[in-house]
Amino acid sequence: MSEYQYINYTISNRVATIALNTPKSLNALHQKLRLELIELVQRIEQDDEVRVVVLTGEGEGFCAGADLTEGMPGHDNFVDQCAAEYTPWLMAIHNSSKLYIAAVNGAAAGVGSAAVMNCDLIVMADNAFLYQAFSAIGLIPDGGASWLLLQKMGYQRAMEMAVDAGRLTAQQCLELGIANKIVPAEQLREQTQAWAEQLAAGAPLAQTALKKIMRSASSMTYAEVVDEEAREQSKLLVSEDSAQAIKAFFAKQKPQFKGR
Repeated sequence: MSEYQYINYTISNRVATIALNTPKSLNALHQKLRLELIELVQRIEQDDEVRVVVLTGEGEGFCAGADLTEGMPGHDNFVDQCAAEYTPWLMAIHNSSKLYIAAVNGAAAGVGSAAVMNCDLIVMADNAFLYQAFSAIGLIPDGGASWLLLQKMGYQRAMEMAVDAGRLTAQQCLELGIANKIVPAEQLREQTQAWAEQLAAGAPLAQTALKKIMRSASSMTYAEVVDEEAREQSKLLVSEDSAQAIKAFFAKQKPQFKGR
């Protein structure tokens, strides 16, 4: 049984699953849920037994976005609320040394869509979709959604999505390169878990280095990326994991990565 009130949290075969668990509101993010997310993603980062994280939602939807019924309890404005309750978990995922996979069931709306696009990999159920609901209620994308849409779609299509309160089906997300895979809705958890376990058996030091580089490469020059790759590769080449994996390669054996 999960120790969190609004999140189902489990670990299996070095894969942690964060399942938002307020299905009656389509997992809308209220304050207590946001605070649980902050605590949990920070905890996961310190857990060496976890190598890959799956983020999903219980019930019929991934996340309906922010819970607009509760206002901004404890805060005078959204700037303060965002800094205290949204930025910490969004940036913890962005900067994490571990791979995050979004397993998208049903709707991922508002900041829920930002949470999806902020993950490193995305698996979508065939009935899932991303919804930029903000302009329909007189708001703009938040949670970094403007940056994420721009990175993934280019200016014109990102602007269209934002001003038209647009939706992207799973198939459209796949075609645009936003989603990695589409699977039958009833197989979403099973297939995502299988992929996550496959990745968790891989080289964690290399995955961490690769995520670090790819998250920053778009703001760097080609030469800077070449240099950064060399610095990370230099550290990996002297790691125990790399030495063991090279021996296993020549012996035609499967390497066992220890993360050191």
